[in-house]
Amino acid sequence: MAETHQDSGGAGGDFDLTQFYQIFFEEAGENLDQMEQMLLNLNLETADDEELNGIFRCAHSVKGGAATFGFSDVAELTHQMESLLDRLRRHELQPTAIMIDVLLESADASRSLLARHQAGGEGDAPPTADLVRRISELAAGRSVAPAAAPVVPASKPAAVVATPAASVKKTRSLEISIGPIERPEQADAIRELFRDIPGLGEITSLPSERKDVRVFMVETASTDDDLLDLFAFHVSREHISIRSVDAVAEGVVATPSAPAPSDASPGFGFFDGAPGAPAEQISVSVAATSTESKAVSRAPSKPAAGAVAAQPEAATIRVAISKVDQLINLVGELVITQAMLAQNSRALDPAVYQQLLTGLADLDRNTRDLQESVMSIRMIPMSIVFSRFPRMLRDLASKLGKKVDFVTQGEATELDKGLVEKITDPLTHLVRNSCDHGVEMPADRLAAGKSETGTITLSASHQGGSIVIEVRDDGRGMSREKILKKARERGLDVSDQMSDGEVWQLIFAPGFSTAEVVTDVSGRGVGMDVVKKNIAALNGTVEIDSAEGYGMKVSVRLPLTLAIMDGMSVGVGEEVYILPLSSVVESFQVKADAVSTVGQGSQLVKVRDEYMPVIELEKVFQVPRFDFEKSSDIMVVVEADGSRVVLLVDELLGQQQVVVKNLESNYRKVPNVSGATILGDGKVALILDTGALVRRSRH
Repeated sequence: MAETHQDSGGAGGDFDLTQFYQIFFEEAGENLDQMEQMLLNLNLETADDEELNGIFRCAHSVKGGAATFGFSDVAELTHQMESLLDRLRRHELQPTAIMIDVLLESADASRSLLARHQAGGEGDAPPTADLVRRISELAAGRSVAPAAAPVVPASKPAAVVATPAASVKKTRSLEISIGPIERPEQADAIRELFRDIPGLGEITSLPSERKDVRVFMVETASTDDDLLDLFAFHVSREHISIRSVDAVAEGVVATPSAPAPSDASPGFGFFDGAPGAPAEQISVSVAATSTESKAVSRAPSKPAAGAVAAQPEAATIRVAISKVDQLINLVGELVITQAMLAQNSRALDPAVYQQLLTGLADLDRNTRDLQESVMSIRMIPMSIVFSRFPRMLRDLASKLGKKVDFVTQGEATELDKGLVEKITDPLTHLVRNSCDHGVEMPADRLAAGKSETGTITLSASHQGGSIVIEVRDDGRGMSREKILKKARERGLDVSDQMSDGEVWQLIFAPGFSTAEVVTDVSGRGVGMDVVKKNIAALNGTVEIDSAEGYGMKVSVRLPLTLAIMDGMSVGVGEEVYILPLSSVVESFQVKADAVSTVGQGSQLVKVRDEYMPVIELEKVFQVPRFDFEKSSDIMVVVEADGSRVVLLVDELLGQQQVVVKNLESNYRKVPNVSGATILGDGKVALILDTGALVRRSRH
């Protein structure tokens, strides 16, 4: 981080801002994401003040932090965005689609610049001079044609393009009272701010009648709101009193650094002069280091809609994922230890060891509660995934010349963070596929009696111990004849008697594509097979339902977490295996003559007028049998990939929660096994991959 450290050196030789870098980068990313969402949702005809103020505050916050840490390129770009947004929220300009496009491009460029600073300045910085020029011209109410105005140099702030009557803020005299305070160093810290931040102003101590109140005379150009937010890093706002001694009227300021209206959130960046000068601003992201601090997007005295939405941030803390993973691993070990104690205590006499057994029962209950609480830490809402698709679809639909509405449902549904990271790419491909292959061109839709705007719906819901994510569109659907024709061309074994479900599954074959033209969007024959492979690696399944001319639905079913699961223990010989409880349908006892042998040793059993293939776990895992008189006569019906099979086992040992251990990383990949766990007696039990067993029965 050598480069960025030099950039922030102006903040004072003994005040190291590098400790706040990570907080700033995370909060800047959140603000850019929020601004993008608000821009995408903005109604150009009926945009109200709350919406425009919310977008302005996001840009203002990023600009303030970037200038504080010396990231002048980010500060300059966001400063220009702020100039345009300020004129929009003051109703001096009417928002247009071109403005939204330019602001979205600028947000992307800001992300790239921030990523470069986060990486220590490695790589080439994306050019921003053209964006700065275009925003400046829009803010001035001119066309964005390249020849309309000279290019504004990237090294100079173009804040004065809004009006030629721009002038600089005047210094004013203030009497500031701090108190009552418990520790004098709180007031001393405020004095240090004026020393560490060049350009903030001059501060002088005045006599005070009370020991717990400090009084200062301050000469500064900053607004009261800016000072309140700055001091709030060290002293609560209610303990700060600001009184003007010799107020000097401020001139008209062309930049959006003018004080926000009373209905806007105060304190999103400070000392709004030329961007890029660390002396002029300080990031509110630093507030996260103080227990006295407010939220980044604090609600003002008159709460605005955007501020209220971000209010819960005040009650959150950021913790490294590695620490959460370590905590989950330790809780998993605790679950194993508790299971061992429970198993070893079964032989104890309850009359003699009543107190011990009561304590173990409490330990069992508390361990389960602790486990659920810890697991919930890693659970994040699906809105984190869904939020990236509106922008992607907007750009993709524009590129393809299509009109698409994007609808999301169940954004609050929670999923384990590890799964969220791995499911994002498959969902991205499914959504792009719906837009490219599914939704028709506007003219084609009108000809088919549909509205010219297609709809893509992304939904998430809990079903049992799983989460089901669906991608639906009202487009052309899939053509059974086209898929079968393509399959025959590729030499796949197909027939006209195949069910629709079996035909739809053909698109998951490697390299299978019905696209007639290869584009940079899709049609290269890669993607759907990778989608299914990635989801199968998460112990998930994919199902397709389609009606030609009406649309298509892809359903992805995933476990809620991969760390701890509910399982059913079954015994085969001397071995114990774990079946995921979400896959178990039922179990029953049968006689040997109920099993029919067909073909080359394949077995079937009839369960309520339905014949199901039988899999003998004893043969699959070559389990040695020492009790030759005992035979497997218990059947467990499991379901995966939309199909059911029957597993033949010796006995059912019970239901329990198990801690999933990765077998592949600790040993090697084992067929038909998805992981392992440690039982209460210390033995290792294999967790069966029901999907692999179902696929085995088909061959």
